[in-house]
Amino acid sequence: MGERHRYRRRPDRPVVAVRLRLDTDGFDYRKWGGQQHCKSGDWLVDNDGDVYTVDGATFDRTYREVGKGTFVKTTPVWAETSTEAGSVQTQEGRTHFAAGDYLVSNHEDGTDRYAVQATKFDALYELDE
Repeated sequence: MGERHRYRRRPDRPVVAVRLRLDTDGFDYRKWGGQQHCKSGDWLVDNDGDVYTVDGATFDRTYREVGKGTFVKTTPVWAETSTEAGSVQTQEGRTHFAAGDYLVSNHEDGTDRYAVQATKFDALYELDE
């Protein structure tokens, strides 16, 4: 892996999101080369056409509403470039990534990880050091 750096999401790149406020055990879906699971209280997110779910507590801690149904990520992330293909366990399921993609964490200690394709990461985030 490459060296981990602190990044911030670009403020002009909001997401559209809806909280899953239903009496449900959730649902499973396939994304990022693996099985994902969404539960009641999680958020269904449309990130410029890329649709996925985010754990409710994580979303509440890392995003703020800027308009009806639109949110921006306000907390920093820590990311490093992967040197080889692999997979990472996320809160929703397993995500596969290619060499050169970013491994991203919502915490400086490297926990709460997920992967993002390099071109997408570069468009959404900027170095915050």
